[in-house]
Amino acid sequence: MNGKEVNQIFEKFNQMRVIVIGDAMVDTYLWGKVERVSPEAPIPIVSVTDRESRLGGAANVSLNIQSLGAVPVLFSVVGDDDKGRKFKKMIGKSNLADYGIFIDPDRITTVKSRIIGKGQHIARVDEESTEFISNELEQKILKGIRTEIENHTVQVIIFVDYDKGVITPTLFEEVNKLAKANGIPIAVDPKKRNFNCYKNIELFKPNFKEFVDGTGLPIKKGDLEALREAAHAIKEKQNFKLIFITLSEMGVFISNGVKEQYYPAVIRHIADVSGAGDSVISVASLAMAAKLSPKTMALMSNIAGGLVCENLGVVPVDKNQLVQVMKSQKL
Repeated sequence: MNGKEVNQIFEKFNQMRVIVIGDAMVDTYLWGKVERVSPEAPIPIVSVTDRESRLGGAANVSLNIQSLGAVPVLFSVVGDDDKGRKFKKMIGKSNLADYGIFIDPDRITTVKSRIIGKGQHIARVDEESTEFISNELEQKILKGIRTEIENHTVQVIIFVDYDKGVITPTLFEEVNKLAKANGIPIAVDPKKRNFNCYKNIELFKPNFKEFVDGTGLPIKKGDLEALREAAHAIKEKQNFKLIFITLSEMGVFISNGVKEQYYPAVIRHIADVSGAGDSVISVASLAMAAKLSPKTMALMSNIAGGLVCENLGVVPVDKNQLVQVMKSQKL
C-alpha cells in the first residue's frame, strides 16, 4: 500500500458518521511519588502530585472515531451526580455531541480511578452501577438513535460493551433491526454477559479473554488451531460476517468464514495497555464501513492498538502517527 492509498483510506473516514452505543465512563488518574511503605499494611504510600480525568469506555471510542476523522454520535447513560456532570462538561470540551447522553438518577456514573506512582500502575478503584438500564431509558435511547438515522446518513453503528448495563439485549435487538432496515453495518466489542445476544452482525471483536469467557471453552493462549475452530463455530452459530479476536502481545486473528488470518503484534514500547481495545474497535469499524479488506483492517487495527500502548493512561489513537506508520509498513 503506497502513500496515496493510505491517504485515500483516511479521506473515506473523513466522510463518515458513526453511532456509538455503550458504557461510557470517566477515567481518573492520581499521579504521585512513592517514597515509603505504609506502617499499617505492606503497601506503598503514594504522595499525589497531580490529578487528571479523561473520557473512557464508549466515550473513548468516540474520541478515537473523532481523531480518525469521522463524526461520532455517542448514546450512553450517566448518573445524576458530580461525576456525571463532569462527564458532560468533558464531552463538551472534546467537541462531542451530548444529546445522546441520558441521565439516570437511580445509578452512579462509572468512574475508574487509577493510582500511578513512579510510572507504575499501583491500584485501580472502580465506582459503578452494573444493573441493566430501565425500559424507559431503553426507549429514550432507541428514539434518539432512530431520530439520528432519520436525519443523517450513518455509515456504521458500534456497540461498546463494558458490562455496566447500558446495552441490554432488547436495546441491541431493536437497534439491530433498525440498522438492517437502513443498511447500516454493526460492529460489537463484547463482554461475557451479553456475549450470546450478539447475532446477525457484520463485525464481532472480542479480545482473547472475552472470547474464552464468552464461549466457555478452555482454549490456551497460543493454540491458534483451537482458536480457529472455536471462532469458526461461534461465527456460524451467531452469524457474524467477520470475527476479529485481539490477542494482546500475540497480535490479532481475523476470519471472514472463507479465510482465517493471523497477524503477529507490531512490536512497540508498551507503557500501558488500557484503551488499546477502544482504538482497535474504532479503526476496525471504520475500515469495515470503508469496505477495506480483512487484511488491511487487521493490520491497521494492530498498528493503532500498539501506538496507544506507548502512552500511559487511556488516550485515543493519533491519526497522523497512524498514517505515518502505515505508510512505512508493507500492508
